[in-house]
Amino acid sequence: MSRDGADWSMRSLRSRWRTVSLTGGWRFPSDWGVPEVDDVCAAVVTGGDLVGALRDLARARAYAGVGLEEALADLAALCAVLEAPSGTRAAADPDATPPALLRATAVAWADAALGRQYAPEPTDPLSGQATADYLRVRLGEVYARGRRDGVCPSDRYVLLVVTLDLSGVVGWPRLMAMMLVGDVLRSVFDGGESVAVLGSSVAVVLAEREPRLAGRTADAHTLIADRLAIDTDLGRCAPPEIRVEPLPTTEPAALRLVHEVSRA
Repeated sequence: MSRDGADWSMRSLRSRWRTVSLTGGWRFPSDWGVPEVDDVCAAVVTGGDLVGALRDLARARAYAGVGLEEALADLAALCAVLEAPSGTRAAADPDATPPALLRATAVAWADAALGRQYAPEPTDPLSGQATADYLRVRLGEVYARGRRDGVCPSDRYVLLVVTLDLSGVVGWPRLMAMMLVGDVLRSVFDGGESVAVLGSSVAVVLAEREPRLAGRTADAHTLIADRLAIDTDLGRCAPPEIRVEPLPTTEPAALRLVHEVSRA
């Protein structure tokens, strides 16, 4: 198969897989297309190590906070596409997933999920960006200090949530986009605020309520949009969405909020 033919086959497979996965219940379209998806498509088209690629994808899903049931439904969507003739409609059937692929995905997801639980990393080793684990530690410190001082963190802090629609971006440019967002946020919020990148399309800032917050938020929005516009791989992205989430009154509720916004 020629290089152009392989590229076309990979794009076609990726598109069909995504469609079936979303139809089958994938909850957040913007966080489906991680680089490991492209590796799986390449393995299918070129006859490479599909099981190894699926293991890598399962780990990426676990690190991003995707549940096992959703990850296995996504695998079922891929298998349905591979079984259905081109041009026909495929429907995911989790019970029809080949046992070898099911086991490889489930074991890799579980290993990654347990490793993430018991050995949290404050930064992503690939991008260098602070992670959700770092943010959880910071929130624990904030609530511990609040308990000591007799104040409620929700009266003082907010989470600034920045979301990119990367549904039209494939491969490594998705990672570069979030590195760009993280860099901009750290340059704007440089007074001790905590910045972390959550999942594949969301970044947050743990910031204090203060008079300049609105202005700095507007500055961050403008800078991110400008940086995206001049990048040839990212220029078609929509402008970022930025919203302010009040910090909950309790630490468990704050941790739940972090999980929810990471899948937005």
